[in-house]
Amino acid sequence: MRHTFQTLAEVFEYSTSKYAKRPAYDLIDGDQSYTYAGFRDTCHRLSCLLSNFGINSGDKVAIFSPNMPNWPAAFFSITAFGRIAVPLLTELSENEITNILTHSDTKALFVSRRLLAKVPEELLERMHLVILTDDLSIVRSGEGAYTCDGTISSPLSDDVACLIYTSGTTGAAKGVMLTHKNFCVNIRSSWDAHKVRRRDVFLSILPLAHTYEMSIGMLYPFAVGARVYYLKRPPTPSVLIPNFKKIRPTCMLSVPLVIEKIYRSSIVPTVENSKFLSHLRKFSPAILARLVGVRLRKTFGGRLKFFGIGGAKLDGEVEAFLRRARFPYSIGYGLTETAPLIGYARVGETVVGSFGNPAYGVQMRLEDVNPETGEGEIVVKGDNVMKGYYKDYARTCKVLSPDGWFHTGDVASLDKRGRYYIKGRLGSVILGPSGENIYPEEIEAVIDNIKDISESLVVQRGGHLVALVHFNDNILDWNYENHDRFMSDLEKRKQAILDFVNSHVNRSSQIKEVEVEKQPFAKTATMKIKRFLYKEKKNEGTDK
Repeated sequence: MRHTFQTLAEVFEYSTSKYAKRPAYDLIDGDQSYTYAGFRDTCHRLSCLLSNFGINSGDKVAIFSPNMPNWPAAFFSITAFGRIAVPLLTELSENEITNILTHSDTKALFVSRRLLAKVPEELLERMHLVILTDDLSIVRSGEGAYTCDGTISSPLSDDVACLIYTSGTTGAAKGVMLTHKNFCVNIRSSWDAHKVRRRDVFLSILPLAHTYEMSIGMLYPFAVGARVYYLKRPPTPSVLIPNFKKIRPTCMLSVPLVIEKIYRSSIVPTVENSKFLSHLRKFSPAILARLVGVRLRKTFGGRLKFFGIGGAKLDGEVEAFLRRARFPYSIGYGLTETAPLIGYARVGETVVGSFGNPAYGVQMRLEDVNPETGEGEIVVKGDNVMKGYYKDYARTCKVLSPDGWFHTGDVASLDKRGRYYIKGRLGSVILGPSGENIYPEEIEAVIDNIKDISESLVVQRGGHLVALVHFNDNILDWNYENHDRFMSDLEKRKQAILDFVNSHVNRSSQIKEVEVEKQPFAKTATMKIKRFLYKEKKNEGTDK
């Protein structure tokens, strides 16, 4: 990368000048579209509007909206002028919205028309200004807020640019303070992972309120003059497939769940229902993978060069297929607290089960290594590490050492070539009867490869392991759950799961019981199951 950025203000000035005539952000089948020059004008106008309502540099402005071109316009009108963005995920509850907007001291709000009703009236009344992301019109303004005395200043690299609240998979929300330097280092790391050019086209399917899509799917392409498309509707297969053909993306970001569902719901049944393909799978699996890989790339529009997978660990069977199929996937590892990149394996350099090596400029090591297993906690240091948790010095001290090492909470091992393999989270590790560490994620990977199972979760109850499973749609008809035939079928399925799993895991990882969840598991923004919600036995929503 020829240009090294220190702040998002520099990114904004550089790109909107250098790529002025090029397309920047577009809404597919929508009325929002920006060239880089038009984007610059809109951001300046919005910044002036915020200043007119007394929103200064250092003040917090929230964004509560689904993905659309006006989302990055709101973001840059905040951050490029020294203010602090507070992105909110669209699925937050009213209580979570209240807590975040109150704790963050937010003074203004960008919100979509559809989500406006989710914001409590008392919070709207406190805002200096409320702007609709649909058309950038003012929907509310505080009494006496129009003072025209707001001041802005050029941000410094260590200034906070964004305050992101994350509950992760373990509970209480934390306000992660990410600086301009954090984001700029991630732009540089992204360039090292995969070089995007101005003619590249991104299709965005992940929430912009999460650092993964924000940093790599929004800021990175903007910094190099590329184009990003957003969808008006949720990214279901019926929405995605025609749009793949329409815009033919060269780059995409995804979480494992997306590609795993494509594999299990489309690729596997196609092979099983074809005698010819089933024959190839048995006698020429490499040829089968290449054939299916060609078809898969065509499904994505035929121009795909980079398919980034992150946010959770990719299933080993699915990854092995992607490698054989020569699908252009890359594995990334990171956390909100590192904005997010910590490590990655480039396209063509992946190894099944590994996220690769440390990202550009990141120091990484394993701490408290178990001499028998070689497993330890990943700790990292670099300009990608957050400033801390907002208003929470105690929790900041728990994860950030005085000399700047960040404790990720992820347990991993290391091979001879310096590649890292995630084993699980420290918080989810289960202590076995003989004191051995049991990683539920490894057992779940076995369960998820069972036909008809959509997702699973392994917990410890009463000293033994219990597998919670959710079946694919239309496998069980819960309208008949009190009928003998339904119960008999359910028990057979549970026993089959029990037998299969226990024949594929070691003795300490064997499960004793299977419970079936009626509803899909509650998930985080990157589609990881919120484990803390399922540790205790629930009566509602399961077969128990």
